[in-house]
Amino acid sequence: MLRVERLAAEAGETVQFNDILMLGGDAPVVGAPLVSGAAVQALVIDQIKGDKVIHYVKRRRKHSSQRTKGHRQKLTLVRVTDILASGADDTGVKAALGSGQARVNGVAHDAPAAATAAAADTAAGTRPANLLDAARDGQPDDLKRISGVGPKLEGLLHKNGVFHYDQIAAWSADEVAYMDDQLSFKGRIARDNWIEQAATLAAEKE
Repeated sequence: MLRVERLAAEAGETVQFNDILMLGGDAPVVGAPLVSGAAVQALVIDQIKGDKVIHYVKRRRKHSSQRTKGHRQKLTLVRVTDILASGADDTGVKAALGSGQARVNGVAHDAPAAATAAAADTAAGTRPANLLDAARDGQPDDLKRISGVGPKLEGLLHKNGVFHYDQIAAWSADEVAYMDDQLSFKGRIARDNWIEQAATLAAEKE
């Protein structure tokens, strides 16, 4: 039984890890860097969260303030069921992908705006049609001006192709559901009225 970073799979599914660096046993095989054709199959037992980690931040001198943040890492509990020395490409078993990854041409990648379309069928809602590969003229809007958006969320928005207020202001309810899923903050967009805030900020730019 292993705990791994959150996988895009449901309990009861069998997944296959294809990036194998080494096989043990009586005749160990070391990859260069991977062992061709090797794989590990595992049964997904449950989607869980790790132990809570407390992060304490204190600023010194005239900027003195302090805050405590809690975090529980999202994990997947799996049971290894089989180790394959060869034939991994012919098993037909679903590849084990992180919940923030997409597979393009057989290779796992972090899912930026351009690659997100490949995973759109498995995401909630509808992928916004106005996502971009980069900010217009290389000048993104300061999305942190939207209440509820900090540096981390702004980075996630950029990663998902959102750089400007007018993009957010144009989202429909289905597109909001999709972005909620991508940002892993369910209900944040509606709760903090991002659409209304973004529309106001976009109007100020004009």
